[in-house]
Amino acid sequence: MPHQSNHAMRTLSRFGELEWFGLSVESNSVHGYLQVPHMKWRYKTPGERTAWLIEGVVRDAHTQVEWTLDRTRRNWVLLPSRVIIEAQGLAGPAFVDVVKRINTQDQDFCRRALSDFDLILACLQEVTIPEGA
Repeated sequence: MPHQSNHAMRTLSRFGELEWFGLSVESNSVHGYLQVPHMKWRYKTPGERTAWLIEGVVRDAHTQVEWTLDRTRRNWVLLPSRVIIEAQGLAGPAFVDVVKRINTQDQDFCRRALSDFDLILACLQEVTIPEGA
């Protein structure tokens, strides 16, 4: 997992200096099941052009599940849209329960989401970043 976390941090750092970063783990170390990936981060100086660029990559990636880049709060969050819909938002009290339920009851979704997450990181790694973004 540290390798995936380092890779994600390096990828996001291409777009600006990170102030904070967090990434859910790929699998539950106790029970061994896959988990829904979600990544949170904050840039020291977030820019709209950077946000639009990252949103475009997320939107245009040929993923198996729908993804959302949520920027409504201080930290940006990238996660499968299903989690936000079922939890009725990121701040909802049901968020943790929804993630846990998907983790334990829908391993196929977790597998597809993890594959998508790798694809999104690869697309973010390859995108050309314009000057001043």
